[in-house]
Amino acid sequence: MPRVGGPSVGGHQLGTVRGEHVNRKPLRRMLFGIVISTAATLALAGPAWSDNGNVAGSVGSGSGSGGLSGGSSSGSAVLPIPSVAGLGALAAATTQVGKPYEWGGVGPNSWDCSGLVQWAFRQVGVSLPRTTWQQATVGARVPFAALSPGDVVVLNSDGSHVGIYAGLGQVLNAFDWGVPVGLTPLSYFDIYTIRRF
Repeated sequence: MPRVGGPSVGGHQLGTVRGEHVNRKPLRRMLFGIVISTAATLALAGPAWSDNGNVAGSVGSGSGSGGLSGGSSSGSAVLPIPSVAGLGALAAATTQVGKPYEWGGVGPNSWDCSGLVQWAFRQVGVSLPRTTWQQATVGARVPFAALSPGDVVVLNSDGSHVGIYAGLGQVLNAFDWGVPVGLTPLSYFDIYTIRRF
């Protein structure tokens, strides 16, 4: 029976494929832990405030390049503040881990990259367009320094792939033929844009 190793983080195997069976429990536990720990941290910490009294991560004043800023153009740090919708979409997408990739797939039995992202966000009440290129143009643009779990990452130099950032340098995505829905290292890709909903 063929055996394919799944992704690993810190030397721990997150899932394996044996024939038609996919062991998804370790991957789901890790992703669920990321979502819960991020949500708990946000709930305990409350909003982060910048020096000028704005909530950090909100659109601020001053002359900057747009996107999220710390409230001024003085080079203040941008804090990664995940969105509730993004964390919910990430949690929804984890339920699809192990399902096969299919070009044009919109579920429920197989997925392509943009179909999975669209479906996951629909589960939390966010309507996204169908294709990767359309998804690259909606939502709030996020700088890499503020990348957080639940953000949509549009990948490759031409924006031809999309996934949901899962934290720990991993993207949850429907990657390619023969590769089930799961985690892929973000470092494997060029980042075209990052979007938050």
